[in-house]
Amino acid sequence: MARAEKVAAVAELTERFQDSSAAVLTEYRGLSVAQIGDLRRSLGENTTFAVVKNTLTKIAAAEAGVAKELADQLSGPSAIAFVRGDVVEAAKGLRDFSRANPFLVIKGGVLDGKVMSPDEIVKLADLESREVLLAKLAGAMQASLANAAATFAALPTQMARLLAALQEKQAGEGEASAASTQE
Repeated sequence: MARAEKVAAVAELTERFQDSSAAVLTEYRGLSVAQIGDLRRSLGENTTFAVVKNTLTKIAAAEAGVAKELADQLSGPSAIAFVRGDVVEAAKGLRDFSRANPFLVIKGGVLDGKVMSPDEIVKLADLESREVLLAKLAGAMQASLANAAATFAALPTQMARLLAALQEKQAGEGEASAASTQE
């Protein structure tokens, strides 16, 4: 690889690190080209899976400010899944593919500047997708608003009942005092 090509590759990797919300480092030794193609398709359109050279990746990671996080994980044949969209979806794709193809090994990664172990990435994959979580949040908020609206609607009714009870009590006391004065 010529020097100009290496500089371009480092610049591209640095940009991917900076533009991605997460980067998951894997080892792909033993996977065929067809299997890697299947993996790329299973990760979705917001995730790119690239086979990388460790030395160039170390330089790019240093330029992107994540060198400390990835230094221990960059050994052996490496590939990185750069995630721009839903991190949970990409983690699920990697987890499911690694279950079906044990040659894919998740080494770890970086999520918003924080180091993630392989176990944490698998736990992340166990979460529901962003859309499902947002739908649950919206449902909970709607239920809270409905409860608040019902409470506010009940206040005038309760006030009217309280006033009616007070009037009845006063009328009853008035009749009782009028009866006691007549005796």
